[in-house]
Amino acid sequence: MVLIDKMRPWLSSYPKGVPAEINPSQYPSLKELLEHSFREFAELPAFSNLGTTMNFAQVEQFSRYFAAYLQAATGLESGDRVAIMMPNLLQYPVVVFGILRAGMIAVNVNPLYTARELEHQLNDSGARSIVVLENFASTLQSVLPTTAIETVIVTKVGDHFPFLKRVATNFVVKRIKKIVPPWAIQTAVSYLHALVAGKDLSYREVVLGSEDIAFLQYTGGTTGVAKGAMLTHRNIVSNVLQAAAWARPFITEREGIVVTPLPLYHAFSLTANLFCFVELGGHNILITNPRDLPSLIKELKRGPFTYITGVNTLFAALLNSPAFASIDFSQLRVSMGGGMAVQSSVSDEWKALTGQSLTQGYGLTETSPIVCANPLDDRAFNGSVGLPLPSTEVIICDDDGTMLGANEAGEICVRGPQVMKGYWNQPEATAEILSDNGWLKTGDIGRMDAQGFIYIEDRKKDLILVSGFNVYPNEIENVVVGHPDVLEAAVIGVPDQRTGEAVKLFAVKKNPALTEAQLIEHCRENLTGYKIPREVIFRDELPKTNVGKVLRRALRE
Repeated sequence: MVLIDKMRPWLSSYPKGVPAEINPSQYPSLKELLEHSFREFAELPAFSNLGTTMNFAQVEQFSRYFAAYLQAATGLESGDRVAIMMPNLLQYPVVVFGILRAGMIAVNVNPLYTARELEHQLNDSGARSIVVLENFASTLQSVLPTTAIETVIVTKVGDHFPFLKRVATNFVVKRIKKIVPPWAIQTAVSYLHALVAGKDLSYREVVLGSEDIAFLQYTGGTTGVAKGAMLTHRNIVSNVLQAAAWARPFITEREGIVVTPLPLYHAFSLTANLFCFVELGGHNILITNPRDLPSLIKELKRGPFTYITGVNTLFAALLNSPAFASIDFSQLRVSMGGGMAVQSSVSDEWKALTGQSLTQGYGLTETSPIVCANPLDDRAFNGSVGLPLPSTEVIICDDDGTMLGANEAGEICVRGPQVMKGYWNQPEATAEILSDNGWLKTGDIGRMDAQGFIYIEDRKKDLILVSGFNVYPNEIENVVVGHPDVLEAAVIGVPDQRTGEAVKLFAVKKNPALTEAQLIEHCRENLTGYKIPREVIFRDELPKTNVGKVLRRALRE
């Protein structure tokens, strides 16, 4: 035991009430976790969006209807993949819970994907069905013939609102704001029709094992191709229990109110907000468009809340909005940043205004995603990403895999029940990152101090982190050189006060007449917004090694 504790110095830094271990077998699957919460918290509010609330019993009922529809009306079977392409709406938990209860695998899709990105993910996952918000149906329509999608279920923003509010909301979104591009998918089924039909169909109970895949959660690849991390039921259940164990001493079960501005299709929000607060019996306030700060602040003024997650850029934007100061922070207990580093100046301002520290954690899609977090006992901001969660091992290794000592910088390696099964249909990529004895090489460079706190120093790979989203240079470079007037391209990340980092593109022209505006427009047609270069520099040539490899390091210097 003494040896084990020496290998886990972080345990001595744990707040009172946080256990060293969790039991990953507490729930055999996410289905059992969900159904336990449905029974325990039936009459408590579960989710709210734009002033409409559903309790746990309603979520159970609707998700059962949806599961029954998937099982009986679509030809889908257990293990089939169902894609979800929508922002934070009441429909999201109903759909994802229904998919899991039907024994199927959920594939989260960023609704802002371009047609190229969407086509790759649907084909790579082999998804046979997709649930899409009408606002993004036109993108789906453009790639549908080249995918294996058989069933398209289309929802509208207001579908779970009371009748009059639903009609008004959907009219405003489509006719007044005009943010629904024209689309026509002849075989599409409406989401509300699926629920009504599912009500009259028999839901068939399924038996799920802990090693069954629950999510294919896509993450960018260093080769420019997004890979699907296979997250099992055990992976997600474990990370939920780890996060809940971390939070329980500070958030009263059944009384937690969490504000969720990060999209639920992002791994951090999926676990830390959606599933964790279902397990805790909490009330999740879903924010559909966090970039609309006036609407977000209006939502926050509806009543006091206890927990809020976000990225540094969102917290900074809120602090710069005068109306934010008038919000009631009397019940706020935890403010947690994820996805990108929290800046100390933002944390200090947050503390001065709200009375609570803004802290941060660390994780990867491949770890379901949380690896470590700072204690939630309102300690001063220390710049670290915190301590490994219960049942999580972290070591720092050199390039040879040798474990380093305290405060020595090396690659962060992680082992625990939340570490993914591997990459979908990519055994070679899995072998590169995941050892036979369960250690995951994160590609991030960090150090661990004597108390077990971890500090991120750098990234081993050329990953760029824009507002918490991973951006891989190769993907952008491949798109750019696809332009007929471009000879070569290289991408690096540069510091940005608003987004943490921004994309900077260096390009060599084939055609001297090519302009920056033309190249940016080409990127807009093929890349999600956060991947589009903020700046374009044209050069006569790019720095290279003696074998012709572009030296991004030289461009950064």
